[in-house]
Amino acid sequence: MATYSHIFQYPFSVLKEQGFAMRGRWNEEFFHNNNPIVLELGCGKGEYAVGLARRYPDKNFIGVDIKGARMWSGASEAQAAGIHNVAFLRTHIELITHFFAAGEVSEIWITFPDPQMKKTRKRLTSTRMIELYREILAENGIIHLKSDSPFLYTYTRAMVQENRFPVLVDTDDLYNSGIDDDILSIKTFYEQQWLERGKSIKYIKFVCEPRETLIEPDIEIELDDYRSFNRSKRSSKTTNKE
Repeated sequence: MATYSHIFQYPFSVLKEQGFAMRGRWNEEFFHNNNPIVLELGCGKGEYAVGLARRYPDKNFIGVDIKGARMWSGASEAQAAGIHNVAFLRTHIELITHFFAAGEVSEIWITFPDPQMKKTRKRLTSTRMIELYREILAENGIIHLKSDSPFLYTYTRAMVQENRFPVLVDTDDLYNSGIDDDILSIKTFYEQQWLERGKSIKYIKFVCEPRETLIEPDIEIELDDYRSFNRSKRSSKTTNKE
């Protein structure tokens, strides 16, 4: 990992003492262009970041995750293929504002995150996290969520509706929706496994418009009733007051 020039690893202790010198200067100092920056949060093996970079050479992509072993796979693929419009950042997503300045990011992809059914604050589409994204997103920046989880999809739709974010695409069964968009054909390692298990893929794309305050949805959602990767089987209900 340390030998790759397109991987940035910043332990919190270093970040706290020195900050991140390239904050607000990714295009100028790393990508050497003025193309839009797109993040993949919780990128895992980086399939989406690399896949998007292949399809859209006129954009810059950065995969963000804390687990280096997974990230190494995508970073190695990009290196071997000579893809220069993709980078990887190893950090906790909660620290994202330390690495990007206001308006520096045009889009965010959230691909198959843990739905965090018992911990609202940890959900990557919670209002707490949306507040962080809004600090780095450009005006009318776009957020994409792809997930197998009915729970997370339902929660995210409620959050979007509660805060009146404009919805561009919304489907609870992507591959039977008739949506013809090549960008959605990229399948992550986990997505392939969900499809093999007969799970439908949910997708929502919305505009993260400025809001004075964000409202956390107060609804009851049926928990996912199947055992997932790093998830325990649950079948009760929960509310979003945590």
